[in-house]
Amino acid sequence: MGDAEDGRGNALYGPQPDVAGASGYPDAPPRVGFFTDTSVCIGCKACEVACKEWNAVPEDGLELTGMSYDNTRGLGADTWRHVAFVEQRKPLGGQEPGVAHDDVDIFAAASRLGTDAASPGSPAASASPAPAVEAPAGQISPVSPDGRTELRWLMSSDVCKHCTHAACLDVCPTGALFRTEFGTVVVQEDICNGCGYCVPACPYGVIDQRKDDGRVWKCTLCYDRLGVGLEPACAKSCPTESIQFGPLEELRERARARVTQLHAAGVTDARLYGESPDDGVGGAGAFFLLLDEPEVYGLPPDPVVTTRDLPGMWRHAAVAAASLVALAVGSFVRRPR
Repeated sequence: MGDAEDGRGNALYGPQPDVAGASGYPDAPPRVGFFTDTSVCIGCKACEVACKEWNAVPEDGLELTGMSYDNTRGLGADTWRHVAFVEQRKPLGGQEPGVAHDDVDIFAAASRLGTDAASPGSPAASASPAPAVEAPAGQISPVSPDGRTELRWLMSSDVCKHCTHAACLDVCPTGALFRTEFGTVVVQEDICNGCGYCVPACPYGVIDQRKDDGRVWKCTLCYDRLGVGLEPACAKSCPTESIQFGPLEELRERARARVTQLHAAGVTDARLYGESPDDGVGGAGAFFLLLDEPEVYGLPPDPVVTTRDLPGMWRHAAVAAASLVALAVGSFVRRPR
């Protein structure tokens, strides 16, 4: 625990400057990871497709769940990348003057698409805009709930965080989970015995077991591609560079600059999630720029590595054991002869 300060210690929590070195790689390359800028995510799911194709991840559901355009709900053994679609009834902050379109009822416009000559984009639309769709008295309109006309989409591609202090790795009894020289966490499916200890240990609910064989699966950050100098398939396929791959320290600097840029543009809700080495997992290897609270995206607000309290638990167990031994010895000493 104490030797974590020299950058080589394998502490259970707190900052860890040299993750690979602490795992036995003395001459490791710089730690790499993901920075996902959700402000430019368009929800195309190219990352999901690329991940499945490169890693041969099985199909995980082709039907819509009823939660917007989401068909997978969350990460799992067959979903290593998950694109969240969050619809909110409020405008995106920092819009340029004159382009807010406050006078346009987007719900009414959407209800008219393809049905009349006044649809957006047609000459008649600008000449004589159609009136907004209104609900009958005492009812809420299905196209403009509560009479509001603002709408924004929040989209984000979620993935395994490749934590600095990975509880899944700490509790694995077989060594199936291991830390790579790049600082990432990978599952060796041929060693996994399906015990499932890692599933509840993950503070993000990322890792999961497949129903057919019980083994666990998750994102490997394309370990095979990294080994030959290629970037992960998801980052390679992202058309807007929402998913950015590179040395983790460079990504953190880039992310902070991006937040400053968004704040200057009026998007005051922009914040980073998972980038701080002082957080509950020692900083994530895959972190995010969010435009709302983490809970909105289905992320825990204050994740903590579940093995953080192990030293304290062992100390309490040792004290309890010593107390029992002392009581046993005392009972024999005081026993009348």
